[in-house]
Amino acid sequence: MNVLAGAALTPEGWRSGPVRVGADGRIEAVEGTLLTEAQVRQGPCLLPGFVDLHVHGGGGADTMEGGEAVATLARTHARHGTTALLATTMTAPRAEIEAALRALAPHVATRPGQGARVLGVHLEGPYINRERLGAQPDFATTATLDEVLALHALAPIRLVTIAPELPGHLELIVALRGRGFVVQIGHSAARYEDGVAALAAGATGFTHLFNAMTGLHHREPGLAGAALAHAERAELIADGLHVHEGAVRVALRCIPGLYCVTDATAAAGMPDGEYRLGRHTVFHCLGAVRLPDGTLAGSALTMDRALQRLLQLGLPLAEASARTATLAAQHLGLADRGVLAPGAWADVVQVDGASGALQRVWVEGEAIAR
Repeated sequence: MNVLAGAALTPEGWRSGPVRVGADGRIEAVEGTLLTEAQVRQGPCLLPGFVDLHVHGGGGADTMEGGEAVATLARTHARHGTTALLATTMTAPRAEIEAALRALAPHVATRPGQGARVLGVHLEGPYINRERLGAQPDFATTATLDEVLALHALAPIRLVTIAPELPGHLELIVALRGRGFVVQIGHSAARYEDGVAALAAGATGFTHLFNAMTGLHHREPGLAGAALAHAERAELIADGLHVHEGAVRVALRCIPGLYCVTDATAAAGMPDGEYRLGRHTVFHCLGAVRLPDGTLAGSALTMDRALQRLLQLGLPLAEASARTATLAAQHLGLADRGVLAPGAWADVVQVDGASGALQRVWVEGEAIAR
C-alpha cells in the first residue's frame, strides 16, 4: 500500500489525509477530519490529477506523427500533472487521420510508463466549417455516421467536434449521441439558432469556447451567445492569450460546467522554436504558438499553469481543481477519474496550497519523475 500525505480534496470537502492507495493503483481510503480551505492552503494539498480533453502534442511530438509521438506527449503532460487526456487529431486527408489513429491505438490500450492515461481520441476535424478553420489545415468536409464508425474501429473516439450548420450534421449529432459519443460544437460559422438546435440534438459542449466560432453581438448573439445562454459544459483554453480575462469571467458566470483544456501542441514543455502541428509548421515564441501569419495555433500551455491562472483570477482552490479535473471527467462520463474517493484511480497531484505550484504527481498510483 502507498500512503500519500497531505490535505486531500474529496467530493465531501477537504480532509486532513492521508490518501491510501492499493496495489491495483486505486484509492482505498481518504482519511482524516474535514477542514476548511483556509486551513489547508497553508501547506501541500492533494488534488485530483488534471484531465485534459484537448491535447495535440507535447515534448516536441504531435499526435498526427504516428510512432511513439503519443507516448512522448503523454509523458510530457504527466510531468505537468495531467493524469488522463484525449489525444486530439487535426483536420487532414482521411488516410492521414487513419494512420494517426492506428499509431495511437496501442497507447490507449496500454498506458505508457511514466505517462498519462490516454483515454481515447478527440476527433477535432475534419467535420468543421472551412470558414472557421482557425489553425486547422483546409481539409474540412461533412461527416457520415459510417465514416465516424470506421475511424472509431481503428482507435476509440470519445469526443467529436462538429460544425452543426453543415448539411446532415444535426441528424449526425443525434446518431452519435445514441451510440455513446460525446459531441461538441466548434470550428463553426453557426448562428445562435444553429447552436441551440445542436444542443437540442444532443451536443453537450463547445470546443475552445470563443475561438473559431461566431462571436457574441447584442443583435446577433452567434454561437458564443448560444453557449453562454444555454450550455451546461464547454472547454476553454486558459493560457491568457486565447481568451481575455473578462471573457473568462463571463463564461465562469454563465456555464456551470466550464472546464479548462490546453489545446497543447508539440511546443508544450519545450523551448521557443519551430514545431509541427499536423501539416502546419508553427512557431513557439514568448509563450504563444502561431502560424507564420500570426494566427494562434494551439498553445504551449500545461494544466499546472491553467490551475494557477484560475487561482490568479480569484477562484478557490477547490473550484480551480474541479475546472481542471472533475468537470472534464464528468463530461466523458468517468466516475473513477477526476476525484479523490475510494475506488477511483489514484490520479493525484500535490500542489502548494498558497500558489498552486505543482510539487508531485501520481498516475494510477505510479509516482511520476519530474
